[in-house]
Amino acid sequence: MHTGSYAAAGVDIAAADRTLELIKPAVRATYTPSVVTDVGSFGGMFALDLSRWSQPVLVGSVDSVGTKVMVAAAAGLHRGIGFDMVHHAVNDIGVMGAEPLFFLDYYATSRLDPTSAAEVICGLAEACQAVGCSLIGGELAELPGMYTEGHYDLVGTIVGVVDRAKAIDGSQVAEGDVLLALPSVGLHTNGFSLARKVLLADARLDLHSTPDGLGATLAEALLAPHRCYLAQLQALAGAGLLRAAAHITGGGVYDNLPRVLPRGLGAEVKRGTWPEPPIFGLIGNLGQIPEGDLFKTFNMGLGMIVVVDQARAEEAIGVVRSTGLDAYRVGHVTTRAEGVVLQGR
Repeated sequence: MHTGSYAAAGVDIAAADRTLELIKPAVRATYTPSVVTDVGSFGGMFALDLSRWSQPVLVGSVDSVGTKVMVAAAAGLHRGIGFDMVHHAVNDIGVMGAEPLFFLDYYATSRLDPTSAAEVICGLAEACQAVGCSLIGGELAELPGMYTEGHYDLVGTIVGVVDRAKAIDGSQVAEGDVLLALPSVGLHTNGFSLARKVLLADARLDLHSTPDGLGATLAEALLAPHRCYLAQLQALAGAGLLRAAAHITGGGVYDNLPRVLPRGLGAEVKRGTWPEPPIFGLIGNLGQIPEGDLFKTFNMGLGMIVVVDQARAEEAIGVVRSTGLDAYRVGHVTTRAEGVVLQGR
């Protein structure tokens, strides 16, 4: 090998080619008639069918999976990371009433391993296909010296569309409206820096152990894929029941719920009215973390909070249950205080 070659610098173009061959079938399986280009194009092209919307508004979002990828790498379990990325993105635009159109990903690592990279991206493609979203582009970046050996980063961009008249913006929220929680399965994609410190660095727990009360291995609990709430949001919106929705991600309920409430309105949330996955209790107990910090860092079981008219709350719960997921009445909108007030059990 020449010392001045790209391979000598740590970049293996052949590995990228092998990865592309592994992921092509999964990526093409996400294509709809609206996709104009094929795998390998410089840019992804998507033909928007304007006949479907009277005033189409494009909705875009970009995010990463954060340090959850470090847990996946340590456990050797990669496929769920793709679902995490897609579901997080779909939820972010879904709260605005948008349906997903297409997705683009960025996968970066110090040394490209085609097998693990294909696991991530094939999982991402499967998640896209399940929600009717086309994976029309992506990037495989091998960046030696920038990332720790054996680790990778995953970033995703989603574009969706909503008819302007049907956009959900929270403007109809009023005092007395009911807050319904759609439950999470665990951490989803947020709070992993704290979780890793408490569970792996400080407590030195084995990812393949089963701590008391967890009901699963630590790896299974931490890597449970981010739940997608698109079906529930669409069902509620279709029934004319959805006034606002907040995806509870980084910052927890304290930071995310106020983002969809009009000025002058706050929320009272009563703890104990929804199931909290045991992984949160394990982190809180081992790390001796105050309640306020837990709720500012994690979703604490509140995957999505939807705001509905008090008079139609039971109807909304029934609509959610018809999609196969439960809903919990966890609080209400108030003028007594801005922000979120968390009440005890």
